[in-house]
Amino acid sequence: MRVHHLLLIGVPVVTVGVVFAQQPASTRLPPTTAPQPAQADAPPTFFPPNFIGSAVAPPPVTVPDGFIPIFNGTTLSGWHVSRTNHHGRTPDFFVMHGAIVATQNPLGGGGILLTDKKYKNFELYMEVKPDWGCDSGIFLRSTESGAAYQVTMDFLPNGGMGSVIGEGGMTGVGGRGRAGAPAPGGRAATPAAGTAASPPARGAAAAPQGPPPGFGQGNQADRPWVKAWKRDDWNAVRVRMEGETPHVQVWFNDVQITDFTDVANNAIGGITEGPVAIQVHGGPSRWVQGGFWRWRNLGIKELP
Repeated sequence: MRVHHLLLIGVPVVTVGVVFAQQPASTRLPPTTAPQPAQADAPPTFFPPNFIGSAVAPPPVTVPDGFIPIFNGTTLSGWHVSRTNHHGRTPDFFVMHGAIVATQNPLGGGGILLTDKKYKNFELYMEVKPDWGCDSGIFLRSTESGAAYQVTMDFLPNGGMGSVIGEGGMTGVGGRGRAGAPAPGGRAATPAAGTAASPPARGAAAAPQGPPPGFGQGNQADRPWVKAWKRDDWNAVRVRMEGETPHVQVWFNDVQITDFTDVANNAIGGITEGPVAIQVHGGPSRWVQGGFWRWRNLGIKELP
């Protein structure tokens, strides 16, 4: 410690100074630096070292020989949603993992997805995988608003699968509603062995008697389609539509379910061609919360 005596204006002042020895250069601390942001391409730290996730291409579209794909597996090009269908106008159709996936939007609101192209005589192929409790259909020679011959795909309790009905205001299909007409179903009253001549009325509600029947129970107990169907798996569906007076045949997984010939052409305006459409049925009783229908490998073969 050094003591310095200063004289300022006649007043002695004592100052005290402390001198510290300098640290050798080798012991000095490095200067503090701000933390550097992580590089944008650095992997997130929450992935484990053995993380195996990676993007892969969806399976390619595959249709039987002689068929032409009508869905490319990546977009809905060649299809459009009807804005005039009575089931709804905002159904949620989108492409995921190489398949068309659809649900009600909002819950209770359905609708249809139509091909841009019209077809007259044809054979249609698709593979489908629905969630139990969700109602769909395949529309043949449809109008823009969805008046069509429909193959029912009512995958829910007491639902009918593979029957042919009139949709969107069509009447008289299979002789229904005609005085003196043959039994409901026309010649379709003699469809593939064991098929019911007339499907249960869609939307008809029975008095509640406990929980609803499960798959293959209730009205479905004796239906041949139940034996052919693979629940929670992909199912091959083939539909053949031909003739001025419509003749419709339906196969599930190569098992014929329906062979239907109408008593007359009951299409609106007597049309003999129109788009193909797939449906999300409207109404909360025809769908389950969080439920979906899925379609893949859609193809068509036009006939003379």
